[in-house]
Amino acid sequence: MSAIEPRSAQFRREREARWRELEVLVQKVETRGLRSLSAEQLQVLPILYRGVISSLSVARAISLDRNVVRYLEALAQRAYFVVYSPRRTAPEVMTEFFRRSFPRAVREIRGPILLAFAISLLATLIAYSMVRADLDDYYLFVAAEYAAGRDPTASTEELRAILMNEDGEEHDGDALANFAAHLFSNNARIGLLCYAVGIVPVLLVGLLLFQNFALLGAFAALHAERGLSVEMWSWILPHGVTELLAVIVCAGAGLTIGLAWFFPGERSRIRSLVVRSRTAGVVAMGSVLMFLIAALIEGFFRQLVDDIPSRYLLAASTALFWSAYFGLAGRRSG
Repeated sequence: MSAIEPRSAQFRREREARWRELEVLVQKVETRGLRSLSAEQLQVLPILYRGVISSLSVARAISLDRNVVRYLEALAQRAYFVVYSPRRTAPEVMTEFFRRSFPRAVREIRGPILLAFAISLLATLIAYSMVRADLDDYYLFVAAEYAAGRDPTASTEELRAILMNEDGEEHDGDALANFAAHLFSNNARIGLLCYAVGIVPVLLVGLLLFQNFALLGAFAALHAERGLSVEMWSWILPHGVTELLAVIVCAGAGLTIGLAWFFPGERSRIRSLVVRSRTAGVVAMGSVLMFLIAALIEGFFRQLVDDIPSRYLLAASTALFWSAYFGLAGRRSG
C-alpha cells in the first residue's frame, strides 16, 4: 500500500494542473457559451479532454483514490458534451438547413426529380386529351366526392362562381385558418406518401404521380371545354406552383430511394440505400415547408383575392422564387 500511495500522489501532481485547466474551460462554456473561448482555448480544449480520458483510464488501472476517479469521470462527462455537442442553436441549424442543405439536396437528386416531372406532365396531358375528347371520361380520373360539384353536370356559371369566389359566403379568419390547416395536412400526406413508397418498387411512385396529375389534367380539360381556362389556372397556380412542385420533389426523393436499390452503382445495395436515403430525407423534410406555404396561400390569399391579374402575379412570383432558390441557394461563392 505504501508503494502505491507515492505513485498515486506523483500521478496526480503531474496531471492535476491540466485537469484544472480543462475544468475552467468547461465551466466557462457552460455559463457563457462556446463563443466565450478564444481561438487558442478552442484549439487546446480537445487536447485537454483527451488527456483527462487518458488519466481516467490509468487511474482506474492503478486503483487510484476513488474520489479522484469520480472527479475525473464527472469532468470527462462534462467535457464530452462541450467538445461533441452541437455548437449551433436551433435557429442556426434551421437557417443552415433551408439556406444550404435543402436546395443542395434537391440539386443532387435532380435526375429523379426530372423523371417525376416527366411522369406528372405525361399524366396531365393524357387525362386532358381524353376528357377533351369525351367529357364522360372525366369520371375516370376524378371521383364524384372529390369533384364536389365541379364536374360536367355543373353549369359554366356555377364553375365560374367557384373559381372567382362568387359564392356569396363570408370568409372569416378562423374558417380560413382551419381550411389552410386541412390543405396542409392533405397535401403533405400525398407528397410524403410518394416519398415513402419509393422504398418499394418504383412503379408505385409513378402510379401515385399519374393518379394525382391526371386529376389535374381532367380538371383543366373540363374548364377548357367551358371556356374557363384563364379563370381555372388563376385559381390553381397561386398555390399550385408551390404545391405541385413539392409533390414532384417528394416523388423525386422516393424515386431516389427506389433507384438506389435497382441501380446501386459501385456501392453495395445497402450502402447505396443508406447514402441516397440521407439526401432523400433532407428533400422530404424541406418539402413539408413547401406544403405549408402552399396551404397558407390556398387557405388565405386565394379565398380573399378574386382579381385574376393579382393571382397570376403571385403565381409568377412564386415560380421565380423557387427557380432562384433551387438554382442558386447553397452554392459556394467563387
